[in-house]
Amino acid sequence: MRIGPHTLPNNVLVAPMAGVTDRPFRQLCKRLGAGYAVSEMAASNPRLWDSVKTSRRLDHDGEIEPIGVQIAGADPEMMAEAAIFNIGKGARIIDINMGCPVKKVCSAASGSALLRDEALVARILRAVVDACRPYDVPVTLKTRTGWDRTSRNAPRIALMAQEIGIAALTLHGRTRADLYMGEAEYDTIREVKSLLEIPVIANGDIDSPHKARAVLEHTGADAVMIGRAAQGRPWIFREIDHFLQTGTMLPPPSYSEMATLLLDHLDDHYRFYGEYTGVRTARKHIGWYLGHLPGGQALCAHINTLDSSTAQQHALSQWFAHQTAPPAEATAEILAA
Repeated sequence: MRIGPHTLPNNVLVAPMAGVTDRPFRQLCKRLGAGYAVSEMAASNPRLWDSVKTSRRLDHDGEIEPIGVQIAGADPEMMAEAAIFNIGKGARIIDINMGCPVKKVCSAASGSALLRDEALVARILRAVVDACRPYDVPVTLKTRTGWDRTSRNAPRIALMAQEIGIAALTLHGRTRADLYMGEAEYDTIREVKSLLEIPVIANGDIDSPHKARAVLEHTGADAVMIGRAAQGRPWIFREIDHFLQTGTMLPPPSYSEMATLLLDHLDDHYRFYGEYTGVRTARKHIGWYLGHLPGGQALCAHINTLDSSTAQQHALSQWFAHQTAPPAEATAEILAA
């Protein structure tokens, strides 16, 4: 699959998720088989570019190419300026967010709120595409099927985007009103794919190799984008890619491999955020990795009481070392230590 001048190694991609797809997580997903990853949503307002949060989101040091950065906003000129700014920070693909359903984003008339104003959508797309063209940086669009189920306008938005010069379209199979509730519907993605010549990426509720293949077959999409299903399960990308290529399933990671992946991820995470923030933001990742395993909830409750990276890593190492014993007993021994 190609996005502008970039040929991706496969068609299993990482969705941008605020507070999740930071540089350490994107790097891990790419190492585990993701063909491409888009950064967390970066604000288009220049007053926020020097904030700690935005500075971290714009940190691509050592990241596997091509680097994709998602921008969000409702002002065409500001969005164009943000695109150029991010190109200067290393972005090789600019993605426009018109899919975020979060109230904070929509109340600022950005994200999926833009779907109610197609004229403004056109102005934003044109401004960003024109700004990126001199740098040979393709622009992609991530959106939803519409504002609500009575106004599914994704086909019109998609045709407009292609005409303006958008290089690829990611479509989440829900309206803004659906948020993340219910099941994603793929018929609109199939309709949009039938209308377009540019690549179409299907997103929403893709949580297994079999589901990925079914969605690709149903929609005719060129790729799938994985979001929530990758939280605590970054190896899902190699599982899906392997299944799409061979029709066979890879075995799940062993406890030993999971320990290596998690501890390496946390080491990168702590270095990226620093001790104080890193320890606190690591807790959600640990919960995603282990909370569903036997004894995992008790372990995570204990982890949440620890206030140093060393203590977190020690507790995790001890827990994994005891996985030859019954998990519940192993966890009890660690908590009593």
